[in-house]
Amino acid sequence: MIENMKWTREPDTFTIGDEQIEIVTMPHTDLWQRTYYHFRNDNAPVLQMKTDEKYFSFIVRTDFSESHHRFDQCGIVMYLDSENWLKGSVEFENESFQHLGSVVTNHGYSDWATTAIPADVKVMWYRFSRREDDYCIECSQDGENYTQMRVCHMWEGAGTIRFGIYACSPEDSSFKAVFTDLQLTECAWKAHDGQQPDD
Repeated sequence: MIENMKWTREPDTFTIGDEQIEIVTMPHTDLWQRTYYHFRNDNAPVLQMKTDEKYFSFIVRTDFSESHHRFDQCGIVMYLDSENWLKGSVEFENESFQHLGSVVTNHGYSDWATTAIPADVKVMWYRFSRREDDYCIECSQDGENYTQMRVCHMWEGAGTIRFGIYACSPEDSSFKAVFTDLQLTECAWKAHDGQQPDD
């Protein structure tokens, strides 16, 4: 699987092995579009593979033991272009807590949904699932039991997509992010079994 991944933006320092990817972040790298902050940052390293498969799940384990500065982050990403993408990650905040969260950017505007988790959490698994042009991001601390972070629609996400991993340091910082246990599976996000769709 790793052999099928290609850089959308390549960092200065990285290592790609058969079963592990390491990215050393560069200072002042980020993904964000407009909302609230009124700036646009679009320079984070992104390593992705391409697919037109409509139903699947992508799983990865992230180790961010070296993160230490505000907003240091690494996680999963689906980067279509600068104005259409989503990401899920843990962002370092301080020695007390971090932000476990996700950002969805449609047509050039980002949102940010977060929850606080303890600062001593240094490993997180993510499961990214696709059902046509709808998407789900889940997280897990053990790789077995996943919790939903986000369900969203991507306006430009109906056709061929690119998805994978990213790491960045929005402020004056750098750290090594480690990605392992990458796998593709059948879609673990099952069809809704409640209210029927509208006609």
